[in-house]
Amino acid sequence: MIKLSALLLFSLAYTIDAIGNDSSGVPLRPIRSSYITTDGVPVETGELEGFIHDANGEPAGGLVVRLKGTVRAITTDDKGHFTFKGLPTGSYVVVASGLGVEMQEQAVKVERSTTTSINLIVRESVLALEEVRIRAAKGLRERETLPEIGAMAIYAGKKSEVINLSALDANLVTNNTRQVFSKTPGVMVWENDGSGVQVGISVRGLSPNRSWEFNVRQNGVDISSDPFGYPEAYYNPPMEAVERIELVRGGASLQYGPQFGGLLNYVLKGPTQNKPFSLETQQSVGSYGLFSTYNRISGTVGRLQYNAYAHYRRADGWRENSQYGIFNGYASISYAVTNKFRLGLEVSRMNNESQQPGGLTDAQFARNARQSSRARNWFSTPWTVPTLKAEYAFNDNTRLTANVHGLIGERNSIGFTQAITTLDVPNAAGQFAARQIDRDIYRNWGSEIRLLTRYRFLGQQHALATGVKYFNGHTHRIQQGRGDTGSDYNLNLQTDLFPRDLSLGVTNVAAFAENMFRLSSRWTVTPGLRLESLANDIGGRLSFAANGTENRVSQQSTRRFVLAGIGTEFKLSPDISLYANASQAYRPVLFSDLTPAALTDFVVDPNLRDARGYSVDGGVRGKVKNYLNFDVSYFLVNYNDRIGTLTLLNEANRPYQFRTNIGRSVSRGVEAYVEFDPIVALAGKSRVGYLSLFSSLGFTDARYQNLRVATVTNGQASETNLRDKKVENAPAFIGRFGLNYTLNGFTFTALMNRVGMAYSDANNTETPSANAQNGPIPAYQVFDLSASLNLKKRYTIRAGVNNLTDERYFTRRAGGYPGPGILPADGRTAYLSVGLTL
Repeated sequence: MIKLSALLLFSLAYTIDAIGNDSSGVPLRPIRSSYITTDGVPVETGELEGFIHDANGEPAGGLVVRLKGTVRAITTDDKGHFTFKGLPTGSYVVVASGLGVEMQEQAVKVERSTTTSINLIVRESVLALEEVRIRAAKGLRERETLPEIGAMAIYAGKKSEVINLSALDANLVTNNTRQVFSKTPGVMVWENDGSGVQVGISVRGLSPNRSWEFNVRQNGVDISSDPFGYPEAYYNPPMEAVERIELVRGGASLQYGPQFGGLLNYVLKGPTQNKPFSLETQQSVGSYGLFSTYNRISGTVGRLQYNAYAHYRRADGWRENSQYGIFNGYASISYAVTNKFRLGLEVSRMNNESQQPGGLTDAQFARNARQSSRARNWFSTPWTVPTLKAEYAFNDNTRLTANVHGLIGERNSIGFTQAITTLDVPNAAGQFAARQIDRDIYRNWGSEIRLLTRYRFLGQQHALATGVKYFNGHTHRIQQGRGDTGSDYNLNLQTDLFPRDLSLGVTNVAAFAENMFRLSSRWTVTPGLRLESLANDIGGRLSFAANGTENRVSQQSTRRFVLAGIGTEFKLSPDISLYANASQAYRPVLFSDLTPAALTDFVVDPNLRDARGYSVDGGVRGKVKNYLNFDVSYFLVNYNDRIGTLTLLNEANRPYQFRTNIGRSVSRGVEAYVEFDPIVALAGKSRVGYLSLFSSLGFTDARYQNLRVATVTNGQASETNLRDKKVENAPAFIGRFGLNYTLNGFTFTALMNRVGMAYSDANNTETPSANAQNGPIPAYQVFDLSASLNLKKRYTIRAGVNNLTDERYFTRRAGGYPGPGILPADGRTAYLSVGLTL
C-alpha cells in the first residue's frame, strides 16, 4: 500500500507538471547544455548567477534568493554570490529577501549554454543590517510569530510562537526544555527526565505527559506513538539539530489535528544552500559524566540538496541509577526534478537505553532527593521515521505538497514495578524478585496532501489552505511478562507467552479547509472546517484465567464528525495586531480507555464518547521599532466528556469498575510575553553591547465544573462531585524572567523560572499519600546561566550552569512507570561545548 501511494504521488506530480506549462519534464541525464526528457526531447539549459550588495557596495550574505513560481531557492554566501545551475532556457523573476531588507525582484532571461549574470542592490545598508542581525540574533529575534500565511498553512488570527534555537542561549545539549521555552508564556514542563530524551510540556491547564495534548510533528510529519490511540511522544529530535520550534495553540486543531493543545512542530536545520559541502560539529562535556557529540554535513549541488547528522549522548545522571545513552541519526536528500517539482526522502532514527531510578516517598525526597531504591529498572524506545515528500509549484501563488510517512518504533521497559513502599531487595536465599517486561511495537503509516493558493477577489488578495490526511496505526501491546532476576537491560521473557497480548488498530481519514478573507488591507477573517472519520479496533488476550484459559477482549468503534473554527486579525499598525480565534477540538478515546484493567468486575461503557470541547483566545501582539516585542492574550479551554472510572454496585450488590464520561473542566487565564531593549530604545546603537529584558507569564485557573466520583464502602455506594476542584498538574502561575546581553560575538543569558503550586490528583489532596502518588506539588524557583562566544563565524564556545542554587524540587508525582512516586528534577549541573562550522 505504501509503495502504491508513493507511485501515485509521483505520477500525480508528473501529470500536474505536464499540464502546468513547464515543458522541461523529468530529467534523466543532466549534461552541460541540455538534458533529455522521458519522451526523448532535449531541453536546453543555462546557468544564472549574481551578486547582491547594499547601497554602499557591501556584499549581502545570508539572503534567500528564489525563482518566482518555482521550487528553486538558494542562499547567498558571504560575498553575496549565488548560482542556479541546470535552468531550462527562458524568462524568470529573481526574488531576493531576508532580515532587515525589503524584497527585491528582477526579471532575467536564461539562454542556452550561457551563464547569465545579474546584480541586485538591496535598500537597507548591510553594515547596519549586520548590527541588526547581531542584536536580534541573541535578543529580540529568539522568539517570533508565524506569518499570517506560511509556506503551506494559514496562521492569521491564531496565537503562534516561533522559537529560533540558533539564536537561543540555552542548554541544547540535554534538551533543557524550561530554557528552550523560556520566552513562550504558560508552558508547563515536566522535569523528571534529566536525559532530555523525552519532552513533556503542556499549556492552558492540560496534561504535560509526554506532550500528548499536542499534535507533535517533525518537519511537519507526525512522530508520536499514535496520535489517536496512544499519543505519547517518546521521540524528540536533539535540540542541537533543530532550527526552530513552531507552536500554534488551540487554533491549530483544524489544519493539523484535533488536539486541544494545538501544534508542536520541530523544524530541523535544512541543507546549506550556498555551497556544495558544509560541516557543523559540536562536542560537549558536563556534570555527572555527560558527553555529547553532534556532527552534521549538508550542501547543495545544482538541483540536489542533502543533509545528515549523527548525534550521541551519554551520562551517569544526577540521581543514582539514572545512567543513559542515546543515538540520533538523520539523513535527507531532495532533488528539483524540474523547476516546479521537487522530490525528497528523509529518515530519522533513534536508539536509546536509560536506567529508571524510580520514584521516592515524600520522606525519602526530603532526606536525599538523589537517592534511588530501584537499580534494576530500564527503558528503551527505538524509533524510525521514514518520509517521502513531493512539492509542486503551479505558480508563485499556488503550491501543492504531499508526503507518505511511516513509524517503526517500540516502547520497552523491564523493572520492578511494585509501589515505592515495597523494597526491591533479595530474599533469604539471596534472590531478587523477577522483573516485569512490558512492550509496545508500533507500525504506522500515513499520507497527507496540502494545497495552498492565494487569489484576488474584489480588489484584495485572499488565501485558501486545504488538505486531506490518512493515518493507519497498529500497536502490538504485550505486557506483564515475567522477566529475569538480573539488573541489566534485556527483554528475555522467562515464559512462553506474555499474559497480555493485544492488537490495537486505528484508522483516521480527515479533510480540512480554511480560507483567509481579507476584508480590507488591515482586517482578515479566517473560517475553517475539519471533517474527521475515526475507527478503533481492539482485540486479543487480556490475561490468563486461573484455569489456564484466555480472557479475551474485543472492541470496535467508529465515528464521524465535523469541527469548525474561525479566526480574525486586525492590524492597528504595520507592526501591531489584534487577533482572536475560536476552534473546536476533541481528544479521542485512547486504547487505555477501551481496555479494561481486569476482565472481571470491570465494565467499559458501550456509549463511551470522545472528549469534546473548544478553545478560545484573543489578544494583542507586535513590536515597537526594534526595542520592544510583546504578545498578551486571554484564553478559555472548555473540555467536555472527560473520561474516568466509577466504582458502582451491580445487581448482585457486588462492586465493579465502570469506565465512562464523568465530567467537564474549564481553563481560563492570561498569557503574556514582553521583551524590552533599553539600550536600543534610548541610544539606538551601542559600542558596549545590547541588553534585552524579558518576562514570560502564564496565569491559569483550571477547574472542574463537574466531575463525578463514585465509591463503595462497606457495601454501601456513595457518589460525590469534585466541582470547583483544581485540575491536576495545572499551576496557577508560571513565570520566566531573564536578560540577554550581547556584545559582538559574545552573549550571556540569565533566567529565573518560577512555577506555582499544583496538585497531582483531582481530589486536591493536601496530605501526601504514603505511596507519594497523591498530594501537592510545591511551588519552586530555579535559576540558570548560559553564555556563548562566536569567533570569526566559524568557532563557537558555549557554557552554562543549570539550577544555579541547587534547588530541590519536583514537577511530577507518578502513578506508575517510571515511578511510582515523586520524580525529582535535577539539581545543579554544568556543561561546556565547543563547535566548528566549515
